[in-house]
Amino acid sequence: MQIAITFRHMETSEPVKAYVEEKVSRIKKYIDEPIDAQVVVSVEKKIRHRAEVTIVAKGITIKASEETNDMYAAIDNVVDKIERQLKRYKEKIKEHKPLSGRERQVKKTVFAAESIDEGAGGEPTIIQERNFSVKPMAVEEAVMQMDLMHKEFLVFTDAASEEVNVVYRRKDGNYGLIVPQAR
Repeated sequence: MQIAITFRHMETSEPVKAYVEEKVSRIKKYIDEPIDAQVVVSVEKKIRHRAEVTIVAKGITIKASEETNDMYAAIDNVVDKIERQLKRYKEKIKEHKPLSGRERQVKKTVFAAESIDEGAGGEPTIIQERNFSVKPMAVEEAVMQMDLMHKEFLVFTDAASEEVNVVYRRKDGNYGLIVPQAR
C-alpha cells in the first residue's frame, strides 16, 4: 500500500504522519488489490483541522474528508468514513453475484485506421483480437461495474431477457442503454 501524505498550512509532523499511516493501513482488510492512498492534512485559521483521503485501487476510487477542531479526531473520522464506504462497496459486490453458466463469449477486434480509409483498398489490417465473457447482470449492476472500471461503455447480457445489451456514458453525464431489436 502506497500512502502519500501532504501537509498544508502546517509544519510536517512525524507523529501525525505515523498516526495517518497507522489508521489508513487499516483499510487493507477491505480490499486486497494494490492500493494508493493520498492524504491531505491541513489547518485553516488555526482552529479548523481538515483531513482528506483519496483511495485508488483497481476499478474503484473513494474520497472522503472531515473537518474538526482536533487533527487526530479529523483523521479518525475520515478513516471511519472510508471504511463505511468500502463496506458498502463490498456488500454491493456480494449482492450482485453473476448467474453462472449463462455467460456468452464475445470477440473484440481492433482494426488499423489506415487500412479502412477510402483509398486503402483490400482487407482491413487487424491490430488486436481478444475473446472475453459477457456475464448476465441487471442494468443497474452494469452501470455500477462500468463506473467502477472507469469505462465509457460496457457490453453485458441482460439477466432478464438474456439479450446482449450495451450501457454507455453520455456526454451530458447520464447513461444510455442499447437494446437490440429482433426483426
